[in-house]
Amino acid sequence: MADFDLAIVGGGINGTGIARDAAGRGLSVLLAEQHDLASGTSSASTKLIHGGLRYIEHGWFRLVREALIEREVLLRIAPHLVRPMRFVLPTQAGARPAWMVRVGLFIYDHLGGRETLPGTATVALNASPLGFPLTETHARAFVYSDCVVDDARLVILNALDAAEQGAVIRTRTRCVSARRGTEWQIVLESRGRRDAVTARVLINATGPWLALFAAQVLGHPLPLPLRLDKGSHIVVPRLFDHDHAYIFQLRDHRVVFALPFEQDFTLIGTTDSSFAGDPGDVHANPDEIAYLCTAANQHFRKRIEPQGIVWAFAGVRALSDDGSRHSQDVSRDYHLHLDEEAGMAPLLTVYGGKITTYRRLAEHALSRLAHVFKAGPAWTAHAPLPGGDLRPDELNELIIATHRARPYLTARNVDRLVRSYGTRVERVLGPARRIEELAPCFGEDLTAIEVRYLMQREWAQTEEDVLWRRTKLGLRLSGDERASLAQFMTESIGKKN
Repeated sequence: MADFDLAIVGGGINGTGIARDAAGRGLSVLLAEQHDLASGTSSASTKLIHGGLRYIEHGWFRLVREALIEREVLLRIAPHLVRPMRFVLPTQAGARPAWMVRVGLFIYDHLGGRETLPGTATVALNASPLGFPLTETHARAFVYSDCVVDDARLVILNALDAAEQGAVIRTRTRCVSARRGTEWQIVLESRGRRDAVTARVLINATGPWLALFAAQVLGHPLPLPLRLDKGSHIVVPRLFDHDHAYIFQLRDHRVVFALPFEQDFTLIGTTDSSFAGDPGDVHANPDEIAYLCTAANQHFRKRIEPQGIVWAFAGVRALSDDGSRHSQDVSRDYHLHLDEEAGMAPLLTVYGGKITTYRRLAEHALSRLAHVFKAGPAWTAHAPLPGGDLRPDELNELIIATHRARPYLTARNVDRLVRSYGTRVERVLGPARRIEELAPCFGEDLTAIEVRYLMQREWAQTEEDVLWRRTKLGLRLSGDERASLAQFMTESIGKKN
């Protein structure tokens, strides 16, 4: 009898989403991630939960509809993490005509059974605060609804729920060998030590590492062609004061978003370009940074320059190659390839996918394997993610109640904690009733009690895990503060060992 029903390699949104769903159906699950959870593409997205407005002109209606339906589901199961946002889409000469955009937005409003978000409106930018940050060339805009999310935390919450359903989550653990027989014989390596496990089914959810994993570990090429597409983003000091986002049409027919980000910043992205190279060494290059700066400067009054960028990051999407000539034309839909040789354990390979549709991808993956396992029914559409057991309209009440119960915390800190941990904020803070009981503080209200929680419950092992994936406080901490945090975590791990 195999140790696990399901072994998943890859700790991004697809892998953790499948692990959560499978564990909740009563399957025994192992997930192995060679680095930290969400350390690849799943922490390098544009942070959107959306249907993909531009996908309509490609005719990808099924993908858009599924994503719009999932937008409502994620709002319901993670109201602390998924936040509604209004997007301003200016009309402009030389871009898609206004009538075409309006038709697309009508379809967008009605294709996915919108339940809670407001529909599209029009606004005269010269008479609205939404137009103040923009150059005078913008006179009119459409305003529509979508959502934003902390993508890395969404991955963490899926892994956390999977673990609480019984899954084994092993970070910083490489799958170095996988031999196929009636069961999978899998060798894992962590901190120089190796151990072996068996599984009835193996899932390759390694994202940009799909081809490398297939060739180096499985010993054969991928069953379908793979296309790697790189997207880069920049973060700059805040370009506008309101809470709406912008989506701009560029002269090369791409679109670029400018989103309010972490209160004091603006996130601008993304680029689309083919990628070849090491998926573990992906950075926004100078040309991509210059492209995004130019795009922003064509629309905002306040100019930005590369030297003024606070943070730049890039990720690589692993897409099923449909033969499209341009990167922006390649479908973002997911594809699941099930390899079943007679008498051999199945292999499922996961191509593509979006943050928004990860939950449906997981359901479809388990549907493909329904003949292998006797598992429970689909369940994740109505089950809150950890901390999400509240209605969206109760979030502000929770923030107020937490601040009332913890008056020693700043309003800014309470807001961040509740939006990160939801109803589990009390688990993070524990019984502390004085600020001194949370100490030491590493800067920007990041305290030892929160760091310990992240290390004990959310697999954080390094300062980068804390500052860029569990939080985004890397935007604010100084070099000395980061060093202090790193030393604290190293000493904590040493005491544990």
